Amino acid sequence: MIIDIPSTTTEAVNKKLIDVRKTGGVVTLGRVLTLVVCTRDGDNTEHVIDAANEASREHPCRVIVIARGPREAAARLDAQIRVGGDAGASEVVVLRLYGDLADHESSVVVPFLLPDTPVVVWWPEEAPPIPAQHPVGKLAIRRITDATDRENPLAEIKSRLDSYTAGDTDLAWSRVTYWRALLTSALDQPPHLPIESAIVSGLAEEPAVDMIAGWLASRLDAPVARHAGLLYVQLNFVGGGTLTISRPQTEITATLRRTGHPDALIALGRRETRDCLAEELRRLDPDEAYEAALAGLTKVTYE
Repeated sequence: MIIDIPSTTTEAVNKKLIDVRKTGGVVTLGRVLTLVVCTRDGDNTEHVIDAANEASREHPCRVIVIARGPREAAARLDAQIRVGGDAGASEVVVLRLYGDLADHESSVVVPFLLPDTPVVVWWPEEAPPIPAQHPVGKLAIRRITDATDRENPLAEIKSRLDSYTAGDTDLAWSRVTYWRALLTSALDQPPHLPIESAIVSGLAEEPAVDMIAGWLASRLDAPVARHAGLLYVQLNFVGGGTLTISRPQTEITATLRRTGHPDALIALGRRETRDCLAEELRRLDPDEAYEAALAGLTKVTYE
């Protein structure tokens, strides 16, 4: 069910939420957190809401979407309440801010925060320079950004280190969770040879590849090079021999090759935004491995 409330106030929207809860049986009991999504009002808004809805099936929550409209428009608030099949396992409040109101996101969102539950903020598009100092970011214990598809993804992901505050993370990091797990698992197999160097290759505009390189640089006492081109990670062992995981850019099956061993085919498709978001909502504590990977980027050689 979708209820539109044009040209309204936060008080009127809250009253409508209570009415919907009484008549439809929708309650906030069992909501484990409040997810605030800060985005622009546009063609991508529905995709963002869909991703939040899917993530809420694993983490029942209240989703508050702050969609900023044109600044030149007259100041007004258009709201929308979504419950039932249109809201996953959550209740969704979409707040479209126009004109000067778009500069007051935190003031608009505060009345809708669930009491005594943690707040997570997600910026699916442009993120503030320092998320923890943004007015909405200050409300949250976890702040999620996404460097993917930005104008300069490499500069975007590298800037995360200077602005890092405990509780920050980026979906470029969770997009490579399976790659990191596969590499770790492969290295647990004998023979346990020291690594001499590593090469990480992929699209130049894909920050997830940079995160693999940064993570390896933070873990290995060996040089790590980042190449632009085919998608693969290659570890070169002292004394000869290599371990390589490669995958065509748009396919879902990767090949693991290791000197002296038969090739292995592994399911390793690109992760959807909703899956990455759900993963990040599983933990509300600081992610030290992500911070270390950001620091590791300073050690990576770009070729």
